[in-house]
Amino acid sequence: MMESKVLKKIISKSSLHRLGVTGIFLYEATRSILTPPYSMELLLKQILFVGARSILVIVIAGLFVGMVIALQFYDTLVRFGSVSLLGSAVGLSLTRELGPVLTALMVIGRTGSAMCAEIGIMRIDNQIDALECMGIDPLRYLILPRILAVIICVPILTAIFIVVGIFGGYFVGVILFDVSAGSYFQNMNDTVLNRDLMMGLSKSIVFGLLIVWITCEKGFNLHLDKIGAFGSEGVSRITTEAVVLSSITILFSDYLLSALIL
Repeated sequence: MMESKVLKKIISKSSLHRLGVTGIFLYEATRSILTPPYSMELLLKQILFVGARSILVIVIAGLFVGMVIALQFYDTLVRFGSVSLLGSAVGLSLTRELGPVLTALMVIGRTGSAMCAEIGIMRIDNQIDALECMGIDPLRYLILPRILAVIICVPILTAIFIVVGIFGGYFVGVILFDVSAGSYFQNMNDTVLNRDLMMGLSKSIVFGLLIVWITCEKGFNLHLDKIGAFGSEGVSRITTEAVVLSSITILFSDYLLSALIL
């Protein structure tokens, strides 16, 4: 009984300490954003990795998600004789919810895990300590370009996802099920308002910040994690933790943002 109480106290203290370290990391990273100069070479390198090399994945995912949405909504709307509203349903679903959320989840799987593993390996190889010994701020050199690249690229990838998803819905609704192309786009234009577009944009920016914060912090502070091994096993563990925690945080924050904006 005493051992369980001691164990609970230790876990509680370690959790609070970890939360504090995470908050300090966010503060220091945010402060580095507000203090130029910035390395354009490092920023462009990360934009290439986060954005340009993710376009193909986003296009394929957006196409099939749009097709599935149109297929499901068509089956539902045809029962009520409201097939003309298919464009509105597809547009609102992609713009408000599915576009930002699924894009964020794709970025986590493709980019977030890689960033976490890369920074974690640099930590265990003492490369981050070497940067500090040379007088180079590791936050500005490693973290800042990734934060800026993700915040820039995630909204653009979200927009690509939404546009491709709309045309995927067009293919299913108009070409396969012979829905009027005019009513598809006209109803979408009448229903999807600027407020909906701003909702999707704001979500994508917040999601991008959460992704880069969680994944980079997990890798950067790998040496502070006392659970498990510190080598390659530790990198694989914290990468898994970063992906799972980022995904759950995205879904939770999606609900909060929807409740605040609507």
